Amino acid sequence: MKTGKFLYSQKVAPYVFVLPFILSFAIFWIYPLITAFTMSFQKITPTTTDWVGFTNYAKLLKDKVFLLAIKNSATYMFFTLVLLIPFPMIFAVLMDSKIVKAKGVWKAILYMPALTSVVISGMLFRLMFTEYKTGQMNLITQALGLGTYKWLKNGWSGMLALLVLACWRWTGVNMLYFLSGLKAIDPALYEAADIDGATPVQKFFRVTLPLLKPTTIYVLTISVYAGLAMFLESYMLWAGNASPNNIGLTIVGYLYRRGIEKNDMGYACAVGVVLLIVALIINFAQLIMNGTFKKEED
Repeated sequence: MKTGKFLYSQKVAPYVFVLPFILSFAIFWIYPLITAFTMSFQKITPTTTDWVGFTNYAKLLKDKVFLLAIKNSATYMFFTLVLLIPFPMIFAVLMDSKIVKAKGVWKAILYMPALTSVVISGMLFRLMFTEYKTGQMNLITQALGLGTYKWLKNGWSGMLALLVLACWRWTGVNMLYFLSGLKAIDPALYEAADIDGATPVQKFFRVTLPLLKPTTIYVLTISVYAGLAMFLESYMLWAGNASPNNIGLTIVGYLYRRGIEKNDMGYACAVGVVLLIVALIINFAQLIMNGTFKKEED
């Protein structure tokens, strides 16, 4: 009975409920993070483990393939931010207005790609961007009199394929985030703006955009990490981790190459630590610039 009273007490019960999360967070996030950080200072082979200090990090600074992977991931992240924040926001505003009819149908259509497996999506887009005449993209260029193109064998067109895939999969998801933010805005503010004679454009920039700031910051934060950590889309689009001249190689792809394909886990862990640090720096910088850590004035 004493044990039951202890578990059901108001002071202990909250800790009992959060304990599963704390344990899973510690086992599946904190422990692997500490282990990976430790392994990044080691040279690991199937039979031996040697402490090498900062040797792995020093090699990274001179590794041209790693620097190319950073460039590819940064480029992908930048363009996904440019495309997958403003356009979903505009779509959400339209969905929340009286202009669009059959809103449920459009929401389902836009969200449906997110339910599709990345593996299936990558295979479909590989067929679309194939260099053969039967590919959908080449059918379009042929209809325009531009001939065929080797989409997945050139840098800019390969990045275009990745961005089209990203927009197809995530536009609907980000739109739903912004829709939830719009539902939190008091309709009385729009009524007051109408009384003052504000145009739809003025209401968007003076009312909607400022009040959507918390949602925008959230979408921006998760998009930064998602852009830098992208791997499976590239892997499936090029049917492996060996794109021509590494045009589709990402940071996580390079981590996979060194850790799994070349069995150099110490070096791969160093790549992972650098990825984490870069993502944290970018996100903390944008959170500071957006005033997230500022104390509200009384």
